[in-house]
Amino acid sequence: MSEKPRALRLGQQIHRALSELISRELKDPRVGMVTIGDVVVSGDLAHAKIYYTLLGDPMERESTQVGLDKASGFLRGKLGKYLHSRLTPDLSFIYDETEEASQQLDALISRARDQDRRKGEDS
Repeated sequence: MSEKPRALRLGQQIHRALSELISRELKDPRVGMVTIGDVVVSGDLAHAKIYYTLLGDPMERESTQVGLDKASGFLRGKLGKYLHSRLTPDLSFIYDETEEASQQLDALISRARDQDRRKGEDS
């Protein structure tokens, strides 16, 4: 499924704007060091999924999610002014677990290699 060019462009604009808005204007203490990873805008431009990662303690993930969800209306309003757009998409924040999954896979691969080496040495 390929995205429409307009949705891709809007996603890029939202990415830039939200990165700046979250770091400079969002004062919610629950929202810490958030990095916007990807923005996927629906074909009708009405909804945007914002994938983010969190620098710091994984225990902060839940409070950060609550903070972002509560701030979505504020961010949407600021985003509308930034984009000079009549229609600003609804924002849905989703924690991106790709990095964690990658680290878990790396650990499993390393463990399997170590086991293979030990078996080869025993033979």
